[in-house]
Amino acid sequence: MRLSACLTGLCASLVFSLSLAAEPLPQRWVSAGGSLSEWVVALGAEDRLVGVDTTSQHPESLKGLPSIGYQRQLSAEGILALRPDILVGTEEMGPPPVLAQLEAAGIRIERLSAKADEQALADTLTRLGEWLGLAPRAAQVLADYRQRLQRQAQWVAHAQAERPTPRVLLLLGHAGDRPMAAGKDTSAEWLIERAGGRNVSEHQGYKAISSEALAALDPEVVIFTDRALQGDAARQALLKQNPALAATRAAREGRFLPLDPTLLVGGLGPRLPDALAALSAGFYPKPASGARPLP
Repeated sequence: MRLSACLTGLCASLVFSLSLAAEPLPQRWVSAGGSLSEWVVALGAEDRLVGVDTTSQHPESLKGLPSIGYQRQLSAEGILALRPDILVGTEEMGPPPVLAQLEAAGIRIERLSAKADEQALADTLTRLGEWLGLAPRAAQVLADYRQRLQRQAQWVAHAQAERPTPRVLLLLGHAGDRPMAAGKDTSAEWLIERAGGRNVSEHQGYKAISSEALAALDPEVVIFTDRALQGDAARQALLKQNPALAATRAAREGRFLPLDPTLLVGGLGPRLPDALAALSAGFYPKPASGARPLP
């Protein structure tokens, strides 16, 4: 009797597993997160995307897809019009009533971590690989990514063995507004530290900062990122709006480094290793003896 019950349970479990395996993979994808959109492309499934949010700016081809708006301010109507099988985003995706409306309409909602964390990235790539039917490809992409981060860490260790760790301030700006300084437990701090710097901001998250506070911090390097302007235009606007920055060591030594703001959204993305390499070159402009080239 006990053997019969065990066999019955085993058969039921097998049937359930087979039914899951037979479930069709979602073919029409909408992504609410720049990094997630980039990973779908990196896994070779760009043709599955039928809509993306406004943070999905890379690669350039994604700009040709219908926009579903900003990831925190989604509209149900716009997404429903695209007839997606699945909406992927992070825990930052919202608002909740819109997500509830989409789920009620039969759209599969999947939330992934927005943490700048290697384990979170591993979970994201594993799950994307499963949902896309590209698990082996996702495993290889993750392994390659980890190798690049390891090479980056080795380069930084060589550089820091010979020179002091620079004091770094990352400012997220928008023309006309006070800049936001990146503090503790942010993706910006993860980026600064992995590139070989030390974040001078002690507060949590992102916080508006006054000109006086900027001068008092006196960073050796300023990373600037602007949602409206780019390159030298963004740097000039930042200095014009915050004249106290001109008195900092970073200004005196000309160590202002630009950063694409989309790199700070949605967790670790495919372009981050290249961004780390560029920042490290700015932190340590003269190659450390014995150090290998940046990845």
